[in-house]
Amino acid sequence: MAGPVIKVVAIAGSLRKASFNRGLIRCAIEIAKECIPEMEIELLDIGHLPFVNTDLEIDKSFPQAVEELRAKVLQADSILFASPQYNYSVTAPLKNAIDWGSRPPNVWANKAAAIMSAGGGFGGGLAQYHLRQIGVFLDLHFINKPELRIHAFQPPAKFDSDGNLIDNKTREQVKGILLSLYAFTVRLQNRQVPS
Repeated sequence: MAGPVIKVVAIAGSLRKASFNRGLIRCAIEIAKECIPEMEIELLDIGHLPFVNTDLEIDKSFPQAVEELRAKVLQADSILFASPQYNYSVTAPLKNAIDWGSRPPNVWANKAAAIMSAGGGFGGGLAQYHLRQIGVFLDLHFINKPELRIHAFQPPAKFDSDGNLIDNKTREQVKGILLSLYAFTVRLQNRQVPS
C-alpha cells in the first residue's frame, strides 16, 4: 500500500478479559502489524473511567483517566469500535467513554470510524445502529461498508475460550474493515494514497 501512516484508537465496549469484542480488536492489531503497516492501532482501556459527572470537571480539566482518554482520541486519525449489544443498545462502559470524550471540546469530531461486533441474537447489530446515531451528534464519520456483525454462538466456532478470534473467514472480514477504514480516513483527511 505504501501510503500515509494513520493512527487508530480501538475501544472495546466489553470489559471482560475474554470478551469476543476485545478479541476482535486484538485480531485487528495483529492484522495491521502483519498486513497494513500504514495503520497503527492502539487499544484504549475504558474500564477505569469514572462515571460521567460534571462535578469532577474542575477548572476546565477532567479526572486524569479521562484526560488520558481524551488526549489519545484527539491524537488519533480514526476510531475502531468493537462492542456487544446490551439491551438493544451500546454498552454502559462504551457510552460512558463516548460521553466523556464529547464534553467540550468534543474530541470525536471529524474522525473516521468503523464498528465491529460479536454477540448472540443480532450479532450486535442494534448496538451498531445506535452507535451510528450517536456518531451523528458527535460529528464522527463511520464507514458504511463492509459491515461486520458476528453471531458468536453459531457454528462454526469463531472464538476460543480466551476470546481470541480463530475463524479465518471472520479474520478476512476484519481485514476488510481495516482496509476500508484506512481508505476512508485518508480520503476524509484529503491525503493522497498512491495507486
